Amino acid sequence: MKPANSILSGYGTTVFEVMSALANEHRAVNLGQGFPDGNGPDDVRAVAHAALDDRPNQYPPMFGVPELRQAVAKHNRRFYGLDIDWQTETLVTSGATEALAAAHFGLIEPGDEVVLIEPLYDCYLPIIRRAGAVPRLVRIEPPDWSLPEADLRAAFSDRTKLVLINTPMNPAAKVFTREELDFIAGLCLEHDAYCVADEVYEHLVFDGRPHVTMMGLPGMRERTVRIGSAGKTFSLTGWKVGYITAPPALMTPIAKTHQYLTFTTPPNLQRATAFGLEKDAGYFTGLARGLQRSRDRFRAGLEEIGFATVECHGTYFITVDIRSVGFNGDDVDFCRTLTTEAGVAAVPVSAFYQNDPPRHFARFSFCKEDATLDEALKRMRAWLGR
Repeated sequence: MKPANSILSGYGTTVFEVMSALANEHRAVNLGQGFPDGNGPDDVRAVAHAALDDRPNQYPPMFGVPELRQAVAKHNRRFYGLDIDWQTETLVTSGATEALAAAHFGLIEPGDEVVLIEPLYDCYLPIIRRAGAVPRLVRIEPPDWSLPEADLRAAFSDRTKLVLINTPMNPAAKVFTREELDFIAGLCLEHDAYCVADEVYEHLVFDGRPHVTMMGLPGMRERTVRIGSAGKTFSLTGWKVGYITAPPALMTPIAKTHQYLTFTTPPNLQRATAFGLEKDAGYFTGLARGLQRSRDRFRAGLEEIGFATVECHGTYFITVDIRSVGFNGDDVDFCRTLTTEAGVAAVPVSAFYQNDPPRHFARFSFCKEDATLDEALKRMRAWLGR
């Protein structure tokens, strides 16, 4: 038989699916995949339920329901001082992953180069390669995740179409500083490149750090595609509601791509997300404060049983050095052994790199109830004999 697409068929099953399946098989506490234990805000879910019953359930507008697009524009102004035209500069997508696909398929021509910073969320490279681009990888590494400016500058050229930046960053839990983002913005301006800014964890930033959006930096308003996620902002990862903010010149090709990917997104979920984005500031600060508390609780427990932890400035994730508990294998061995013997699932950080990755770090998700985290710590303590 004739072969399938050589790019997408060449990838294995995502590491999250592999580890989740192993966790289910061994009844492990799953701290590998990043989804909260909770069910999202009651009031947001109530709006979705009501909209399902009393509003049309037919195709909504391809760009998204006006309520959500207006809320996205207001959200950009409230948190970042951006003046967004909701009619020409906002688009609703079926999750942030679809937003990433629509952005890259809409902006990339075959042969363009795209600069990315490893470790990478797993969908980035398949999307970029399927779009026909040549990835130029720059890496940051634990434990300090420092940005190598010389390497990043060398990755840019006149062939660079765009840079994909993820801040706060999965899996590194790094929040890029204003100085780092200014440096990246300067390279975009120097090489006339776009920026696709994956900012889905924008409200999950800890210790008083600000989230700086690339779109708000000098010269970047007209060359940035900003992506947000209801799944992360409202702890409703199964809803798959994403949203794009972009200038009209970039939005036009992205929207044309979107219409042939998913076309639209469930209207009741859109309306509930619009309600959520209008919530008072206390909700957003409370979200970060609650996750920071979970981070602190879990980090203290990890360190008490002997793990050396890596700094975590945002997101759902914390990284540990597996050598600190005397494990002599690599991170893949560690995560499989931890799942099958201790009954706790984690993800190997090497899975987020392409070549010669660091092999002694594992990532845990802490967006869980206290009881879940405590049970995981109890199991690991017993496994380690501590």
